[in-house]
Amino acid sequence: MAKAKPSSSSSKQPQQQNGGGGHAVPSKLARYLDPEASWDKDQLLDAVHWIRQAVGLACGLLWGSLPLVGGVWIALFLAISTGIVYWYYAYVLKIDEEEFGGHGALLQEGMFASFTLFLLSWILVYSLAHF
Repeated sequence: MAKAKPSSSSSKQPQQQNGGGGHAVPSKLARYLDPEASWDKDQLLDAVHWIRQAVGLACGLLWGSLPLVGGVWIALFLAISTGIVYWYYAYVLKIDEEEFGGHGALLQEGMFASFTLFLLSWILVYSLAHF
């Protein structure tokens, strides 16, 4: 008995159902911008923490590369960092903050670690670039 070969059109059907590229699962990064995604408290606090770290590093590198000194730049960093986090969970994700401990818990998550990273990067870049 001869075995029948599957036709080439039937082997292409599963690829077309998956979008042709084999990407059936959406990107993990897309989840962080999807207001319909479900979040548990630890996942959201982790996302907020790492956003703060990125903002702290970016601001520290920028402040250090420009010869900025003074307390007003620290206050500006705190305002920018808090504003970005608030914008992220209130307007991008559109979550009910009371389910995650309120504004206070979300806004303070990662603040001190981010502030430390900000100061470290600001001082190092400023000292290395301008002295």
